[in-house]
Amino acid sequence: MNLTLHSHLVLVPIEIRKDKKNYIVEDTNSGEFYEMPEVCIDAIQLINEGYQLGEIESRLKSKYPHDEVDLLDFAEQLLELQLVVEMDGVKLAAPIKKQDPLGFEWISPKLGKFFFNKAAYTVYAALFIINVFLFLTHPSLFPNFKDIFIFDLMVLNIPAWLVLSFCFVLLHEFGHVLAMRAYQLPTKLTIGHRLFLVVFETDMSFVWKLPSKDRNVLYLAGLCFDTFVLFAALLGQLIFADGSEIFLSVLKVIVLDAFIRMIYQCCIYMKTDLYYVFENSTGIYNLMENAQQVFRNWFRFRKPARQPEVVFEEEKRTIITYTVFYVLGVGLTLSLFFGYYLPQMLYAMTTIHHCFGYGPSTYHFWDASLSTLQLIIGLVLLLYSWHKKYIKKQM
Repeated sequence: MNLTLHSHLVLVPIEIRKDKKNYIVEDTNSGEFYEMPEVCIDAIQLINEGYQLGEIESRLKSKYPHDEVDLLDFAEQLLELQLVVEMDGVKLAAPIKKQDPLGFEWISPKLGKFFFNKAAYTVYAALFIINVFLFLTHPSLFPNFKDIFIFDLMVLNIPAWLVLSFCFVLLHEFGHVLAMRAYQLPTKLTIGHRLFLVVFETDMSFVWKLPSKDRNVLYLAGLCFDTFVLFAALLGQLIFADGSEIFLSVLKVIVLDAFIRMIYQCCIYMKTDLYYVFENSTGIYNLMENAQQVFRNWFRFRKPARQPEVVFEEEKRTIITYTVFYVLGVGLTLSLFFGYYLPQMLYAMTTIHHCFGYGPSTYHFWDASLSTLQLIIGLVLLLYSWHKKYIKKQM
């Protein structure tokens, strides 16, 4: 069956919502979302009214004289996206797409709204300011790279940090879950990895059902919970300054973990929560890919024969602004590496090397041996992660 300008199409059930710049089209059967400009929305509406593709093209060329209108190309894209169920009276094969099952619908939206409402946003903002104030007035509270070493036995420190980090990453993600439920949206937790660490990730695909102004709340929900955790840990150190050394050490690890996680969110050269806030606030999506293209153009020794289409000046400024934050994010990552990760590794290796000097008849030696085994396992997992992510993609 050939697609021509005389063709009539019937589309799957869709919902269309105005976004900041363009429109969001939802395939209600699969739950997938697509961003489209106004000219495409007009084309879809005329298709639904039963017009031939050729007549639609003529109307749109008259309405959008400065835009390139090609209905055959657009119809081909609709077919590729499986948004067409019938063409020229002939039903097409049913789309194979299906919506992944989501969950957490058992959580009442009232519980979500308890943590995410106008009053709560004020509290989170106030706690953020208080945290900054506490760091400025009590420099001793600022996390140190040695805070990760809770115990004298090195072999206990890595498991303790992993358990604490795992718990508070889960709490961070549960903030996103509660924010989703506050808007009566379903979601789910998936398991991903960051380097060799197993992490949870919240499925936030349904945020596109919300207006642009409401999405940032969902993106910032995890940081809101991180802010509260950081405040509680800092306050705990002040209140229980004369308390158990182990208890205070645990609080310091919590501060270190929350602090690094919050700084990590500022590294928007990766698709962190703040990246999506930036993207949503500007209404320009795929910023990371556009910024990477900017870098390729900057470091290209020979320009391509055919230049890409010129984007709108406002979009160009936004992409350049994001590129600046991209570079700053890389700088933050390097700061975390040289300020925390590298000193922690050197400190651990120095301590382990020192413990080996006691000989196999002491617990120091076996502590160093088991700690070394932990580090080797971590390194192997890291190398495996890199191999899986980068090498296999090239095969």
